[in-house]
Amino acid sequence: MAGVSVQAFRRQGRRFGAGLVCSEMVSCAGLSHGNERTLGYLRIAADEHPLAVQIFGSEPEVMAEAARMVEDAGADLVDINFGCPVRKVTKTGAGATLLDEPDRACRIVAAVAEAVDVPISVKMRRGLKKGSRQCLAIGPKLVEAGAATLTLHPRSARQMYTGEADHSLTAELVELVDVPVVASGDIVSLAKAQSVLATTGAEAVMVGRAAQGNPWALRQIMGVDEEPSREEVAAELILFIRETARELGEHRATGFLKKFYGWYLGRGRFPRPFKQELTQLASLAEVEQRLLAAAPGARFVLERLEDDLPQGDEILLDLPISVYGGG
Repeated sequence: MAGVSVQAFRRQGRRFGAGLVCSEMVSCAGLSHGNERTLGYLRIAADEHPLAVQIFGSEPEVMAEAARMVEDAGADLVDINFGCPVRKVTKTGAGATLLDEPDRACRIVAAVAEAVDVPISVKMRRGLKKGSRQCLAIGPKLVEAGAATLTLHPRSARQMYTGEADHSLTAELVELVDVPVVASGDIVSLAKAQSVLATTGAEAVMVGRAAQGNPWALRQIMGVDEEPSREEVAAELILFIRETARELGEHRATGFLKKFYGWYLGRGRFPRPFKQELTQLASLAEVEQRLLAAAPGARFVLERLEDDLPQGDEILLDLPISVYGGG
């Protein structure tokens, strides 16, 4: 969920009932070098817990150092990414590439587990190539190395997000390990979640793309079958805009948020030309004004949402995050 799972997204997920939220991928090299934007990923709010922070890299010692920083920041879980299929990650020897390097992968897990007291989880794909079953060969070894739980997205790295997730592999992995397994991939409805849980024996399901601009999907997966009104959609989007601008700074947030307009306002909720219009506006204030003009009742929903937001300390680790935070 790189470029999506910012703090505003995670806090929203918790409000809508997610049992655990996870950060976007954090480069262990960036943490090690004190990169200010990377350090900004360790900005944690009190209402995000329980929270997993996901790290990626290829060197056990550097990953262990990053894990210690993640624990110090207040994360409840350190998640290790062995699943990212994106070229700029895999070419560094990180992400899904490590599935084909089981010895290195196990050394990374062991180093991280030894470095921190919080539980370690591993997120992985089925393997690099289509049809691979490498996840079944490496999964038990990762548990032996110290992983307290495994999450499987049973697509290959080469598939990216095409085709269907093969959850028969998830069921096989459950039988092979004695730790909880989380099922990831194509969890888009209550029926799908129930089917995957029943047929795999997984302890939980992970929701990713289905919640982009649609936090109501989380409630629907948990059995609350109701569609949001236009006013609720507009209010949630405005709150998301405000929270993201506070987190990233106005300038960076303006470009970052554009992809979210289509996600929120799609599904027949608003006309397509309206979504396109919002992306052309120069400032977030103008976007907010247009949303309120299109759904005037959203103002009252927004007031209620902001009144319900918990107040408290946001940053649990004293780090230089001025660039990431907007100054």
